[in-house]
Amino acid sequence: MAWKLMLEFAVVLAAIYLGGRSGGVGLGLWGGTGVLVLTYGFGLAPTSPPIDVMLIILAVIMAAAVMEAAGGIDYLVSLAERIIRRNPRQITIVAPLVCYLFPFGAGTGHIFYPLLPIIYQVAYENGIRPERPMAVSTIASQQAITASPVSAAMAAMIALYEPLGIGLPQIMLICVPATVLGVIAAALVQTRVGRELEDDPEYRRRLDSGELQPPGAQRAGSAGKQLPRGARMSAVLFLTGVALIVLAGLFPGLRPLVTKANTTAPLAMADTIQIVMLALAAIMLLTTRTAAAKIPKTEVAQAGLTAVIGIFGLAWLGDTFIKGNEQIIIGTIGDITSTYPLTFALGLFFASVLLFSQAATTRALMPLGISLGIAAPNLIAMWPAVNGYFFLPTYGSLIAAINFDRTGTTRIGRFVLNHSFMLPGLVSTAVAIATGLIISRVLF
Repeated sequence: MAWKLMLEFAVVLAAIYLGGRSGGVGLGLWGGTGVLVLTYGFGLAPTSPPIDVMLIILAVIMAAAVMEAAGGIDYLVSLAERIIRRNPRQITIVAPLVCYLFPFGAGTGHIFYPLLPIIYQVAYENGIRPERPMAVSTIASQQAITASPVSAAMAAMIALYEPLGIGLPQIMLICVPATVLGVIAAALVQTRVGRELEDDPEYRRRLDSGELQPPGAQRAGSAGKQLPRGARMSAVLFLTGVALIVLAGLFPGLRPLVTKANTTAPLAMADTIQIVMLALAAIMLLTTRTAAAKIPKTEVAQAGLTAVIGIFGLAWLGDTFIKGNEQIIIGTIGDITSTYPLTFALGLFFASVLLFSQAATTRALMPLGISLGIAAPNLIAMWPAVNGYFFLPTYGSLIAAINFDRTGTTRIGRFVLNHSFMLPGLVSTAVAIATGLIISRVLF
């Protein structure tokens, strides 16, 4: 049986590898191909696709896409720019917190990309090594996804844990302070990373060769950019919807009572998120007079489609493989995790390195943690480990940060793994998990 398990695992890795080379929706499409091979080639029974997760993502993405079409994301970015430029000497601390806050509220890392040139320019103008704020800000935007009430990853967590009596409030109570402290710790470490900018040899080479203009010669930003009339309104409405979802999670009495299978209980949070976000999108369309035809063309909508397809294929693949070999996997891992529960965090971390998705990793491996009998609060505390895809410098946000830093201080090292994001990524993840475990022990 061991050889069969290894062959099936090789199919999973091959699907992830081919999907990674394809990029975009290719991850999900190759994940579906992997399900086909496991089902027809090895006789595994396919599990049910993560429908609830995909529907939540679609609802949230529709609201965020309307906000983008109405100019709301540009409005939020302009606010972020003002905050960052107001504290230029503290940019290594301020920028990561801003880059945490905005994806936290929007539920997507898409909003992070326009902030990169702003962070670079402010750091460069003030003689600060751009690698310091840019690397940790990239990590902060990832950590925020595992705390945001409207992210795809949170949708996966809610779908898994609400049937166990653990809802959004308990998850956020652990993950929000844990990830914030993780980002702050990483930012403090980053203030001492690398040589000072004026002493960096690559920067001096680019400056002397004329590849780079000296500080003050050019200023990038969105100040003065004309925003559509409904930009502010769309952003306010979207954030109001996020607040309503959080309140509905904190106070179940705000949700209507529904009867299912002869049991009356508050409307499930998965349904609540879908209803609120779809209604919110319609209200934004009406109040901002945004053309509905623009919505599918936005970058948020396209990124959302990619996320849905990715989760559809990859999460289905991972779930099918794990369920098909549940007895062997649980028998092998069970004793280790029962004695050393933290080893499950390592599994989450390295799975996310392969899957490039917090939501897909959550949906694929968290059911295994539940099956192994690990206490739910401890599993939630370990959840930030799904942010491990900084480990290989191949993810879009990492590549974008490297390209935006024209000084060359944000870079991939000679040995690949010694890149600019490794230290802040490891520090923030380790501190977040440790903090989460302390909170879970004290409060639960």
